[in-house]
Amino acid sequence: MKLSTALIHRHNIKDPSGAVMSPLIMATTFERNEDQLTMPQGYLYSRYDNPNKNALEHKIAEMEGGAACISFASGLAAATAIFQSLKSGDHIVMADDTYFSMRTIVHTLYAGFGLSYTLADFTNPVALRQAIQPNTKLLWMESPSNPSIKVTDIKAIVEIAREHGCITVADNTWATPFYTRPLDLGVDIVLHSTTKYFGGHSDILGGALVFKENNEKTVFIKKVQCYGGAVPSPFDCWLLCRSLTTFTARMAIHSANAMKLARFLEKEPKIERVLYPGLPSHPQHAIAARQMKGGYGGMLSVLVKGGRENALKLCSLLQLFTHATSLGGVESLIEHRKSTEGPDSVTPDNLLRISVGIEAVEDLIKDFKQALKLL
Repeated sequence: MKLSTALIHRHNIKDPSGAVMSPLIMATTFERNEDQLTMPQGYLYSRYDNPNKNALEHKIAEMEGGAACISFASGLAAATAIFQSLKSGDHIVMADDTYFSMRTIVHTLYAGFGLSYTLADFTNPVALRQAIQPNTKLLWMESPSNPSIKVTDIKAIVEIAREHGCITVADNTWATPFYTRPLDLGVDIVLHSTTKYFGGHSDILGGALVFKENNEKTVFIKKVQCYGGAVPSPFDCWLLCRSLTTFTARMAIHSANAMKLARFLEKEPKIERVLYPGLPSHPQHAIAARQMKGGYGGMLSVLVKGGRENALKLCSLLQLFTHATSLGGVESLIEHRKSTEGPDSVTPDNLLRISVGIEAVEDLIKDFKQALKLL
């Protein structure tokens, strides 16, 4: 069954009324059988599981080709659960341009618990090997990365991880399983901020982990969630299931629009550089062409000539692109990343991150034309 069909028809909740759409089940607790011990449908309490959460997890697991999925209240809650599954003294190697909050979590929340990390360029195998220590347990990657749009050779990283007995995590929020399936490339755990492309409408907060194997690590992380309580609400799970029915239709437009916009901006004299995996000028274009199937996603970054001042001015001149954080919604957004990340950011001052929506791309290009003319 094709993904678009599966997301509409599989893993839905059947309502006794015959309703076509899955019902929203808001109950926090569930009645037991007459023996007073067992649960007729397997549900005890919504912190452990809920029918809407269960349906969502089955859909996401199928999307990524995983053995199990755990959905969370946010993408960072999902990431935190992975860090909580490590032990005092463990070491993590993260890509040097990993989403800045991942570094913040380890540095701020877990340094006192004995976790440490090193940043390395995951596009350079030599640099990565040098960063691995005897106590390294986890390699954390993004592809494409946020916000510098580096593309990691996932298979190559997995091979290095196996040589050193490390598990691998790939944040697949940007590429999504529509374009890349890291588990198929050997990754152990895939992370998603379901707030982004899975939700698709900038109105749901959520996260998910998908596991290649349903093993002891999976069981422990599930305990971390159940005992810690970082569960999504039934309503958010219901909304996500609804949004996933249009996921494949939306992703195709996001990618097509991003490619056309990237090609246009690459020719603009006031743009210093365009970072998009689909462009032959991208440093890892060959890897992206091999690893990303059918397209290159809806995210790109641009470096604006004239530094921070011109980058911010360009944002102010755009009329259709909203200057706001986040990504993956149907509307187009643009963001000056360094001002969001703060003083410790290594992001260039003239970099703008663009989440290309599903509007008519002619209108998006027209908006940039008028803004660049005034810049």
